[in-house]
Amino acid sequence: MPPGLTVVAVDGERVLGTAKMGTNRPGPGSHVSTASFMVAADARGNGVGTALCRFSVDWAKQRGYAGMQFNAVVESNHVAVELYKRLGFEVRGTVPGAFVHPKLGAVGLHVMYRQF
Repeated sequence: MPPGLTVVAVDGERVLGTAKMGTNRPGPGSHVSTASFMVAADARGNGVGTALCRFSVDWAKQRGYAGMQFNAVVESNHVAVELYKRLGFEVRGTVPGAFVHPKLGAVGLHVMYRQF
């Protein structure tokens, strides 16, 4: 598959968020893409994450990937989980206690997938 891509969302010179996308695994798994996102704390709730996720899905579809997989979505990050669900992703499994949250302690990590 082609090389990955990193993009940033900006407002003037201010970076609001970033997305990194590419092949999830080399070899026999290279037909599935992945992406990761960061949004500035004070920019959340303004559609930045949604725009970045939509961009990454469109990017992957245009390159012929069969789907997109998120390998580690913290289950207590309800905003991200609901965003991904709204954009067609499903929780396909959860690894219990795989992430140590600074306030909540051990919480699960979801594997989320969307087929194209």
